[in-house]
Amino acid sequence: MNKILVVDDDQESRNLLTEILEDNGYAVCAARDGVAARQLLAGNAQYGVVIADLRMPQESGLELLRKLREQKSAQHVILMSSFLSPGERKDAEALGAYALFEKPLRLDEVLQVVGELAEPSPLGIAT
Repeated sequence: MNKILVVDDDQESRNLLTEILEDNGYAVCAARDGVAARQLLAGNAQYGVVIADLRMPQESGLELLRKLREQKSAQHVILMSSFLSPGERKDAEALGAYALFEKPLRLDEVLQVVGELAEPSPLGIAT
């Protein structure tokens, strides 16, 4: 379960994070929102780490985290946001978010945390 799922409604942010993770050897897939992410998670693919934006249309990262916990999914969830209110932080921590990052992301911190949770793929290719 070394694959990483990046979920962000901002295409530029999603593409940048995906590219950086792939450049560091990780197998990565991406989704534009929580609904699309849950469709990928319901398929045959296994993701060990989900990195999701907190605020997205249709289904937020916090709602995605809540649904994954209700389903007793084993993914480690990392949330990111341009602004994280104290209430959102409390909710994310209560639901078991592995980490919370503020945007703009400090990529060295993201890579460090991802490195704690996933091993790079030998070819960096999602299977």
